[in-house]
Amino acid sequence: MSVDKDTVKKVASLARIAIDDAAAERLVPELNNILGWIEQLGEVDTASVEPMTAVIPNRMQLREDVVTDGGIRDAVLTNAPQGEHGFFTVPKVVE
Repeated sequence: MSVDKDTVKKVASLARIAIDDAAAERLVPELNNILGWIEQLGEVDTASVEPMTAVIPNRMQLREDVVTDGGIRDAVLTNAPQGEHGFFTVPKVVE
């Protein structure tokens, strides 16, 4: 795939970037080089490479899954402007 001046202006328009004709001409070879590099990446054989999420091996440390009520209701309610009977009190919004 190659890029021409009209394609550069179209992409700039879609990205809401104002460029003049001279800038569009300068961008044509740069974008063609970038697309060439992407095509080179497509030629790399990655069939034997396992997918990874990081360059170093990581293992997530799992914790035991225990259901609790949190046990910090009073601490949370201290942040509320108003609280009553263990609940947040909010202004009435519907008459």
